[in-house]
Amino acid sequence: MNLYDSRILVIDDEKALSKMVEGVLKKAGFQNIHIAQDCKTASMLTQEKEYQMILLDVMLPDGDGFSLFAEMKQREKNRQTPVIFLSARDEDYARLKGLGLGADDYITKPFLPEELLLRVKAVLKRTFHMEETLADDTIGNTRVDWNAGIIRTPKEEYTLTAKEYALLKKLCENRGRILSMNVLCDTLWPDGSYGYENSLMVHMRRLREKIEENPSKPQHLITVRGLGYKLI
Repeated sequence: MNLYDSRILVIDDEKALSKMVEGVLKKAGFQNIHIAQDCKTASMLTQEKEYQMILLDVMLPDGDGFSLFAEMKQREKNRQTPVIFLSARDEDYARLKGLGLGADDYITKPFLPEELLLRVKAVLKRTFHMEETLADDTIGNTRVDWNAGIIRTPKEEYTLTAKEYALLKKLCENRGRILSMNVLCDTLWPDGSYGYENSLMVHMRRLREKIEENPSKPQHLITVRGLGYKLI
């Protein structure tokens, strides 16, 4: 099973945090993310579906994460879903209690998105021996192989440069949405070293030559005059 095919359940009553976690995971390539904001919903979801990872808050409005974890553990019996506790409580006893119950990790809020992502990947790899490969994307008749950095059309195969890869990845992650010049420039030059939007336009033109049947009349990499670009 591919790492990024994992079904992940986020159990947390903080809507902003849940959305942040969902966004971080989806941006990294995980697409099958479910959210529950209380024990009742979480219990129902875990009985209906099989998850490869659960991110579980300790304090919930209708109970606590420790009790919910024990309940899920008892119900699964022969199969133990990996669980990472998320908690604002940084007392040693809370961490030890969570790990003592059999949790795979314990992260104290606030945490860096990158730290959460690294820990999720580490637990999934350790538990299921998964390979970290990104699923291909399809743009019209073109397939983007992210792992090889290659665009495959019905007629030809093209290798993406580093900038083209970053630009196309950003557009694919926001398919259907307009991305401004500034957002795309920040993606290609995060240190702010870029000076002109002309460089972005050059990379976009080269991408169109690899993706579009007629680069002069693009059907997928669209210019939205005065605003930026979007992928459809």
